[in-house]
Amino acid sequence: MKVRSVKLREAHKVATNSGRGSFCSVLWDQQALHLVTASSSDPSISIHDPLLPSTAPKILRHHRDGVTALAISPNSTCLASGSVDHSVKLYKFPGGEFETNITRFTLPIRALAFNRSGSMLAAAGDDEGIKLINTIDGSIARVLKGHKGPVTGLAFDPNSEYLASIDSAGSVIYWELHSGRTLHTLNGIAPDTGSDLSVMNVVSWSPDGETLAAPGLRNDLVMYDRDTAEKLFSLRGDHIQPICFFSWSPNGKYLATSGLDRQVLIWDVARKQDIDSHKFDDNICCMAWKPIGNALAVIDVMGKYGVWESVVPSSMKSPTDDVPNLQSKNSNGLLLFDEDEQDDVDVSGSLSDLGEDSHGETEPPSRKRLRKHTAYEEDFSEAGSEEWSLPKVDSRKKMNCRNKESLNRNEGLRSIMTSARMKMQEAFQPGATPALPGKRRFLCYNMAGSITTIEHDGYSHIEIDFHDTGKGPRVPSMTDHFGFTVAALNENASVFANSCKGEKNMSTLMYRPFSTWANNSEWSMRLEGEEVKVVALGTAWVAAITSSNFLRIFTEGGLQKHILSLDGPVVTAAGFKDELAVVTHASDCLPSNDQMLEFRVFNISSGTQPLRGRLPLTPGSRLTWFGFSEEGLLSSNDSKGVLRVFTNQYGGSWLPLFSASKEKSDENYWVVGLNASKLFCIVCKYPDLFPQVMPKPVLTLLNLSFPLASSDLGAEALENEFILNNMHLLQIQKRMEEMAGAGLDTTSLDDEAFGLEVAQDRCILRLIASCCNGDKLVRATELVKLLTMEKSVKGAIKLVTALKLPNLAERFNSVLEERLLNEAERTKQKPLPNSVAHVAANKTLTSAEKIKTTESAIPLSSPKLTAPLFTKKAKSQEVARVGIQKTEQNQIPVLDDIEKEKEIEKVKSYGEVKKVGEMSGIQPNGSSNPFVKSSNKEANKLVENQIAVSRKDNDQSMLSGVT
Repeated sequence: MKVRSVKLREAHKVATNSGRGSFCSVLWDQQALHLVTASSSDPSISIHDPLLPSTAPKILRHHRDGVTALAISPNSTCLASGSVDHSVKLYKFPGGEFETNITRFTLPIRALAFNRSGSMLAAAGDDEGIKLINTIDGSIARVLKGHKGPVTGLAFDPNSEYLASIDSAGSVIYWELHSGRTLHTLNGIAPDTGSDLSVMNVVSWSPDGETLAAPGLRNDLVMYDRDTAEKLFSLRGDHIQPICFFSWSPNGKYLATSGLDRQVLIWDVARKQDIDSHKFDDNICCMAWKPIGNALAVIDVMGKYGVWESVVPSSMKSPTDDVPNLQSKNSNGLLLFDEDEQDDVDVSGSLSDLGEDSHGETEPPSRKRLRKHTAYEEDFSEAGSEEWSLPKVDSRKKMNCRNKESLNRNEGLRSIMTSARMKMQEAFQPGATPALPGKRRFLCYNMAGSITTIEHDGYSHIEIDFHDTGKGPRVPSMTDHFGFTVAALNENASVFANSCKGEKNMSTLMYRPFSTWANNSEWSMRLEGEEVKVVALGTAWVAAITSSNFLRIFTEGGLQKHILSLDGPVVTAAGFKDELAVVTHASDCLPSNDQMLEFRVFNISSGTQPLRGRLPLTPGSRLTWFGFSEEGLLSSNDSKGVLRVFTNQYGGSWLPLFSASKEKSDENYWVVGLNASKLFCIVCKYPDLFPQVMPKPVLTLLNLSFPLASSDLGAEALENEFILNNMHLLQIQKRMEEMAGAGLDTTSLDDEAFGLEVAQDRCILRLIASCCNGDKLVRATELVKLLTMEKSVKGAIKLVTALKLPNLAERFNSVLEERLLNEAERTKQKPLPNSVAHVAANKTLTSAEKIKTTESAIPLSSPKLTAPLFTKKAKSQEVARVGIQKTEQNQIPVLDDIEKEKEIEKVKSYGEVKKVGEMSGIQPNGSSNPFVKSSNKEANKLVENQIAVSRKDNDQSMLSGVT
């Protein structure tokens, strides 16, 4: 690596009696105009000018003993310091004017941290509890107790949901800010620093808030998951002693780590590799990335600080590029130090109520607390602490300004929400955005394309665009003299409607095809005294639902085909091929503000209604999107961000396939559509709920995932895949039944179902491995019974054998034995006739080919939980032909009963399981693949050779898959 020289300057005098030095702090302000340093051996704080390092720093002398912790508010208007003298002080920044003693402990303070908005300050040290201090009025909102040693590190989650803390013994605790509860406790995951006060364990969230980093026990830095606290990965490089400090770059792409070996390493987090290093004369105890620019500030245990310029090579992305934009809802800064807000503070107590020593400094009258809280410091952390919630901390004036800006941006939305409160939800068109004066909006946005409109000089200008310009026709723009307010779009046509206008209070419906063999194929209808609320399109039909609760169905040529009366006011509707889905109100809104909605699905071509039922919504929410997936599954999304899909499970149920609450808190997801595995949406940054037309919004693909409970195995991803596979298999089976009933060929669906069964077995095997590693053996036994293929069961047996779990292997062996026995019984009771045997033999060959192709084509995703690779034994055409002929001539079952019973006896001895596996095939439906007997000696010899070869390959692949 390139050798760099970093010049260090003395900032603080450090006593060297202990030989270890002191803990020193360094940090930048938000604009990188100042560097602030402090030392636990020096009661003063220094504010340096990094552009003029030779200039004397500004000195703040208000503590009586060494300064052990520094923190600066996100807007760089306030500086907090903690000291060995037990006090936490606040100053104006960058002026450095002393403001107040915000709180006091009975022992030295070791850690301070501001939340993202600056409204909350966390302080902790050698005392038992962590204080959460409201910086608006200086009151203590909560005291968190859980650590058994001095707390040395604090970090607020950038998404304002959690607080992470670490103590000198190396234990980390996740706290939920809203309730003050302990979410996760990770004991002894970091080094025990003991009595060395020059080293303090620290924790830090990545800038996007998805990862928590903490020092590891192997001279490494370990990353933990934001919500589950699972270990994700670690950064381990050239450090030969424990890591004592680390710092994220502003964009989270790089990390700087310092160790007790006096080295500082720079890491590329994505590649998990160190890209540069520097050796110093003393241990670096604190570092801070420059917010603007490519530089790193460091300070060592002897009180010498410096700036490492050009930390990241110029050939790589800058550490300040693509910084995550996590706008906090409370980003107003600190009310306590906003001079404009002094009149708004209710004076009801003084900071001096705590009896804190200000060393003669008088506190301004406006710096008084809203209430006394000395007693609360003891009571908050006890049994009643869960009953308290953190107070709101927004400045009234700034909050009002921000609310006005939000109203201006979403004026149409707010009016809708206000009118919908405690009332039935108004009708809406899926994929439409509200009308904003003078701005272009979407009349329709779906998986096919978009329809936009903008009003100008009394008329509107409409444009239609397709996402795939190669498939969809180019449609010229249209001048709209009717003032259309709703529209629908598919690949073949569009339909428009407006609200009631004119003396006769008429609404207009217009159909516009994109390509047709006849001229003048566009048509329109006038509805007198009746307003079109929602429109929908399908294959050769148009639907319009009106204010009279009429469902009007037209052909693509304009023929009025049907008029139906609906049970209640329409909410929305969507079309897909022959199906039309309509949502109506089932009753008035409940007092809890819950909408009571009902859905109906009509088949336009057959004139039937295959589905009808109540539409589920999250309590207190509204329906925001409704439509069909690409596969034709009915789907809905509500204002709480829960996406549901209708399936035939349990007689017809709605499954929650996505929850926005599991995603980033500062993003809203505007749904466009979905397919079998992905949600298509447009990401809108808070507080926007709708996308803008210009610039053209970008579709984002998100993985579908059930809102699963936090698994004790930490295998939510595998469990989610397992449930999704089950759902897709049920859907395919239903389609196969429908096609078979109609006399159609189901070969393509057979292939699809077989591929899903293979994928599901692999998922189950990985879950079994996870259960074995987590000592959940009962769950593993339940899972092995769900395996579809016989060979998968044998793979599971080999897996648990390799993991040295003989009792579990015996149980798995019993499951396999029972499966073979049941099949033998079924074969005895139901001998196959000639035609069935012929089909079964043919299907055996097809299945064998499928297995061979599928297993060679699908890679395994997880090296640790990988299912064993099964090598399918290839059968020659000659063997198959002989087997088929033999079956047809003798009219015997596909697998001879005596041979089957012999197999079962062999299974009872686990040492012979391999042989059974090599004499049994796999069918997609889970039954054993029969081995057709033949009297042809050459064929039998060939089969024996194939078995021998497959046995060798299968054993090798099994062992390699397990290991």
